[in-house]
Amino acid sequence: MRMKERIPATPGLVGAGADRVDLIQTFVRIVQAGSLSAAAAQMGTTQPTVSRRLQQLERSLGVRLLQRSTHAMKLTEDGERCFERAKDLLAGWDAFESDLRGAGVEASGSLRVVVPHAFGQQQLIGPLAEFMRRHPRIHVDWMLHERPNDFVGQGLDCAIHVGEVTDSSLVAIRLAEVPRIMVAAPEVLAGQRIEVPDDLAALPWLAISHFYRRQITLRHAASGEHAEVAIQPRLVSDNLHALTSAVLEGLGVCIVSAWMVAEHVRSGRLVEVLPDWRADALPVSVLYPYARHYPARLRLFVELMKEVMPAAVGAETCPPK
Repeated sequence: MRMKERIPATPGLVGAGADRVDLIQTFVRIVQAGSLSAAAAQMGTTQPTVSRRLQQLERSLGVRLLQRSTHAMKLTEDGERCFERAKDLLAGWDAFESDLRGAGVEASGSLRVVVPHAFGQQQLIGPLAEFMRRHPRIHVDWMLHERPNDFVGQGLDCAIHVGEVTDSSLVAIRLAEVPRIMVAAPEVLAGQRIEVPDDLAALPWLAISHFYRRQITLRHAASGEHAEVAIQPRLVSDNLHALTSAVLEGLGVCIVSAWMVAEHVRSGRLVEVLPDWRADALPVSVLYPYARHYPARLRLFVELMKEVMPAAVGAETCPPK
């Protein structure tokens, strides 16, 4: 059994040189940034100052929060517990200040968001810029990943997620649904008779690993009839931009978010395949861990996503669930 490293507590130390909340905020920022130097850069201060604040917090609590070496930094058991409680405490403090001072108080702090590559590079940059103009005291870490896998370890506030949500430990607010269409370069279809879904199996296919790989499911727009077609993809990718580039190169047919290829379809560089048959739209949601209190910056960001997401994906707003 691993022994916990205890540090003699120093009553009254915190408050003499720094506010308790400031020290806790520094600790959370260190964990989220991944290093003392990165936290110092984000906070506009020096590494020795950040290190001193961490030591003050550890002494005041009487526990070691981080194990530090030349090349690595890792939370101790006490540190992991403190990190979770610290985030709740800071969120509660934000809510307390907001309630006490009124709605006119300007939101502040750091917001860490994971966004899929396509949305994060393209559709949501405009809304993000507007969010940051409205709230100049909020600093955003905008991280591009297809799947968030560790909200605690990465210090994430929220994530934009495309597809069904399977993790019941997270709050999931559905924002919109992303229409999808089948497209190909005109030369891919030359000489091909594509009249019913079964004809699609003979075409060269491109697949996106998160959503389909060996089989596609389609629905007829008028009748609602379903069809399933087995495919053998020539290329599989986990990135929508790469897949779109590949279909523009004439490598095959793919099912892709309609907003990504709308301009190419209008220009004739791509054509829609079997337009009466479509893959089901994909839900897009904002995810974040359950907590007793949520900071104002997170609440404001979620409200913005509710407002802008339907237009960003070319869809109607989802009904509340």
